[in-house]
Amino acid sequence: MTTNTKERLQKVMARAGLGSRRQVEDWIRAGRVQVNGQPAELGQKVGEGDQLTIDGKPVSVRASSAAKDRPRVLVYHKPVGEVTTRSDPEGRPTVFDQIPELKTGRWITIGRLDLNTSGLLLFTTHGDLAHRLMHPSSEIEREYAVRVLGEVSPEMLKALTTGVELEDGKAHFDHIVDAGGSGANHWYHVVLREGRNREVRRLWESQGLKISRLQRVRYGPIELPRRVSPGKWEELDAQGIALLFAAAGLPKPDLTPPRRHTRHPQRRHKRPGS
Repeated sequence: MTTNTKERLQKVMARAGLGSRRQVEDWIRAGRVQVNGQPAELGQKVGEGDQLTIDGKPVSVRASSAAKDRPRVLVYHKPVGEVTTRSDPEGRPTVFDQIPELKTGRWITIGRLDLNTSGLLLFTTHGDLAHRLMHPSSEIEREYAVRVLGEVSPEMLKALTTGVELEDGKAHFDHIVDAGGSGANHWYHVVLREGRNREVRRLWESQGLKISRLQRVRYGPIELPRRVSPGKWEELDAQGIALLFAAAGLPKPDLTPPRRHTRHPQRRHKRPGS
């Protein structure tokens, strides 16, 4: 951002890695953001000469340029039992316990996974990327491996792909692929293009079935690598980042290689019993 250029406040803050645009807009509505000592307004434009604070803490507008130029993305294998929040009042482990700290900005989760769901979770420093990938209009595919308990009939599969009325509206899977299994448990791979709360589970439960295991294996063009075990992460390379930006409809960013971040850090918080 040049000195004379002003951009919308929520865009600047999201690009700085402070949160997704939706999160930033919620903070503005709640009066948590100030510009030059005054409560911020949605759509307000700011530049490098403006003083921004969140909850009274200063935010650098200039820092947003670096976050825009060299975005980072982590691929994390979330295990069952971790929550997708920065802290938990019940003291449960969170996904943020396992990933590296940043000197500036913050990691933003791209989508969420509930406590009992494992698999691929993406983190980025780029707020615009997170916003686009999560926004319903982008229609980014999410693929899950599902182990279903109970007998699944052809009629059920047809209902799940044509549409089922849930409490928050009609929903369906774009694709269902039989992945085999024996006995009462059977595996399926399902694909859908939205991220409503517990949507995969609720769709199967609408047919009187139960999910005994659920794992996200793909988000857009990025698949969960087999080499990344539960509780571990790796940084996405330039090719993977470019694929995500293209899927989000964003121009390709500056992907000049930064200092490499390949080490798996020690956990900052021990789990109970570990």
